[in-house]
Amino acid sequence: MRGFSQLLDGLVYTRSRNAKLALIADYMRDAPDPDRGWALAALTGDLNLPAVKASAIKAIVDERVDPTLFRMSRDYVGDLAETVALLWPKRLDQPAEIDDGSLTLGAVVDRLMKLGRAEAPAALGDMLDHLDSPGRFALLKLATGGLRVGISSRLAKTGFAQAFGLDVDAVEEVWHALKPPYAALFAWGQGGERPDPRGTPFFRPFMLAHPLEDGVVDLADYAAEWKWDGIRVQIVGTGNAVRLYSRAGDDITATFPDVAAAAAGLDGVLDGEMLVRGEAQGREEHGGSAASFNALQQRLGRKTVSARMLGDYPAFVRLYDLLIEGEEDLRELPWSERRARLEVFASRLDPDRFDVSTVIAARDFDELAETRVGARDAAIEGVMLKRRDSPYVAGRRTGLWYKWKRDPLTIDCVMMYAQRGHGKRSSFYSDYTFGCWSGDPDKGGELLPVAKAYSGFTDEELKWLDSFVRNHTLNRFGPVREVEKTLVVELAFDSVHESRRHKSGVAMRFPRIARIRRDKPAAEADSIDSLRKLIA
Repeated sequence: MRGFSQLLDGLVYTRSRNAKLALIADYMRDAPDPDRGWALAALTGDLNLPAVKASAIKAIVDERVDPTLFRMSRDYVGDLAETVALLWPKRLDQPAEIDDGSLTLGAVVDRLMKLGRAEAPAALGDMLDHLDSPGRFALLKLATGGLRVGISSRLAKTGFAQAFGLDVDAVEEVWHALKPPYAALFAWGQGGERPDPRGTPFFRPFMLAHPLEDGVVDLADYAAEWKWDGIRVQIVGTGNAVRLYSRAGDDITATFPDVAAAAAGLDGVLDGEMLVRGEAQGREEHGGSAASFNALQQRLGRKTVSARMLGDYPAFVRLYDLLIEGEEDLRELPWSERRARLEVFASRLDPDRFDVSTVIAARDFDELAETRVGARDAAIEGVMLKRRDSPYVAGRRTGLWYKWKRDPLTIDCVMMYAQRGHGKRSSFYSDYTFGCWSGDPDKGGELLPVAKAYSGFTDEELKWLDSFVRNHTLNRFGPVREVEKTLVVELAFDSVHESRRHKSGVAMRFPRIARIRRDKPAAEADSIDSLRKLIA
């Protein structure tokens, strides 16, 4: 574990992207198998150790540490793993670390994978007894799957590719056909054969878009499509098997069995947007029949889907692109040719489950801008602009695709609660709950929570907000602090929807802090009625 803990420590305290890549590359070259494979799985979020839960960690800590001391320490530190790593009492009869091979990264993962939830706490405690503080931190982060060391999955793969002189896009191409600890991947990196994923329904990296920053494009060179407010999905069929993948490459087939069943027998790879039909029908001139993201959210994250859920929120895919048809890879073809092939391909699919995203008819950019403004009432995030001659390439390539999101909505809210962040923010109160008024605040109206936000502010603003929380705390509820209801913040958000899960009856899409309104009294913040008027 020592090498892995040193890697995590270095990543946490290193800000430079190139320095992080060098740390990952050095580890991938020097660490033995299978340790480096499990480390790569952990860094990319592909390691799952279901036997260890946060509740199990708390249980073993309560046996060793005074609960009040632990609770106060965690409130100060903010991160469970870091608190336990620092506070765990050493046993005098045991060395800080043993060297019998039982605490290598591979051995630890192997042991935790074989344990049930009842056995895991005792085993975890035994390991903690033989590790130093950095080792304990690494073990707990590994076990709970929450590394939060300031790198993305893509950066970890780039570090691996850099270690062995490979192209990261080539690594992405085979990644999802492999399983940890990636023996074939490391064999390839060290001069062996490139893994061949053919014949399996494996994921291909998505092509992404750059934001259109106050620019103008020529519609003779670019086609415009709606940017739908669902989740990006890839449908991969081999003729014998079908898989659905999210943008991150996660297999979501079980979450959408209705779509997977409709794609049975498909031989190709499609790129599209997962949506549901039902409430809040979109206008037909936009393509229509797509519900809000709030409706889709009822289907997300479910391992099993009930018949009622399938009936109430029927899913379908609005198709954007055709990457592969049969044995033919179309990604090097220009968008215009792929689009023509997509329309023919989609005509053979179930129309209740698949349709093709509409190309927006606009004479010029000014007309497109006017059309975009009127798209607020549909399940639309904005507009996509795609070069007609662009190939389909992984990642973001300048000048090929742009996303032109609609202007955000804004509303003034009052801070109600705060909680510490994670990782680099574990020492700051950076996760906030905001409320709007239900009724007239001068006549007994109350604040009801309408959104949680933890982005949109600068480092200096974070320090100020953290100080406000500490100096205006009214009550503590575990890790949550209730604050004086005096600070007004302008929130920006993409849309707002009815929600039966929230006391306020509404839920925002992508809320973030636009500005801190120190000049505005809390009584002048907006009401829930004002927020409801913004529902599409």
